[in-house]
Amino acid sequence: MKTLLVTGGAGFLGYHLCNKLSTKFDKIIALDIDDFIKEEYPANVEFVHADIVNKELLEKIFNETKPDLVVHGAAALPLYSKKRIWEVNFKGSRNVLELCLKYKIKRMVFISSTAVYGVPEKHPLYEEDELVGVGPYGETKIAAEKLCEEFRKKGLCVPIIRPKTFIGVGRMGVFQILYDWIESGKRTPVVGNGKNRYQLLEVSDLVDAIELVLLRDIKLVNDTFNVGAKNFKTTYEDVNALCKYSKSGARVMKTPASFIKFSLRILEMLKLSPLYKWVYGTADKDSFVSIDKISKRFNWEPKYSNQEALIHSYQWYLDNESSLSKESGITHRVAWKQGFLGIIKKIL
Repeated sequence: MKTLLVTGGAGFLGYHLCNKLSTKFDKIIALDIDDFIKEEYPANVEFVHADIVNKELLEKIFNETKPDLVVHGAAALPLYSKKRIWEVNFKGSRNVLELCLKYKIKRMVFISSTAVYGVPEKHPLYEEDELVGVGPYGETKIAAEKLCEEFRKKGLCVPIIRPKTFIGVGRMGVFQILYDWIESGKRTPVVGNGKNRYQLLEVSDLVDAIELVLLRDIKLVNDTFNVGAKNFKTTYEDVNALCKYSKSGARVMKTPASFIKFSLRILEMLKLSPLYKWVYGTADKDSFVSIDKISKRFNWEPKYSNQEALIHSYQWYLDNESSLSKESGITHRVAWKQGFLGIIKKIL
């Protein structure tokens, strides 16, 4: 009997992983500190509430469930405190790695981020490029990757996936704000003139990539891979395509980048906006990676372009808006309180 352990199982990615991989494993252990909506998961998924920072509890789970493979996707997102981000993303990752080695897990897939590259001028970005994390989130992902490399030397197979910002069915957070503005037929601001290229990723394409490194030959997968959409245009073109699809009258509005960033920084400091520096600070910059490595090695190709991913995610939002939870939070599966942005929306 094969068992897969997914950390972060209640999250946006964890939900999709459990559903897609349920046919590949006899049992999936979904581990998360957050609550699960059990009805959304297949019957062979078992739920465990735990914090990966608690190594004693985590070891008990490893000992009792005896997983064959692990996908480590649990992470504290940038809206969490610096202390919590370091606890979860670094200490928690170290706990998972140590237990994988101790319990002779065949491989552990680590979900990193393209935030490890910072905001360089050169594009596309390759796996061998310099790592310059932005803020605690990017810094901890780099630190966790270094841990993964250390454990590779100890004999553990640790594929590392660096995904671009991924969206799709169930994605809320900052994209729910975008969808809300577009549905309302409002002028939808982009930071700057929108001429930059910002690569996205549909979550089902990410899950396919994770499945490859989880199940293919160890000699091929024990490496680091960028994952992103193959086809993407400028930010203006991609958001404009979504506005046109909506037929709501929404239209893209260019803005002065410096002024908007300064304003959003002040609103963030005053806790009047949910947008954090990584979101607004990079929104007018080119941001795209090369996916040649994973494409050539596994003959993998993403199914969705940026525009198709945005439209797919937006349509899900429209279809399910009335039944979505009215609760707010700071994860990707719930709405974020718009704060002062809601007032700006009414003006526009």
